[in-house]
Amino acid sequence: MKTNEIRAGTLGGTLCSVWASITLGDLLQTVVMAALGTLVSYGMSQLLHRRKKRE
Repeated sequence: MKTNEIRAGTLGGTLCSVWASITLGDLLQTVVMAALGTLVSYGMSQLLHRRKKRE
């Protein structure tokens, strides 16, 4: 039981320290970069698919 309490305390402390260091700007930047990465990936896959059809 003591091991579980130590794990829970460690996990709780880690989550609280990470939560305190994340700002709204960081969160928005992550969302924008993820969306941009998705669009680039989709665009490249469409481009390669069209190019493969031509051959």
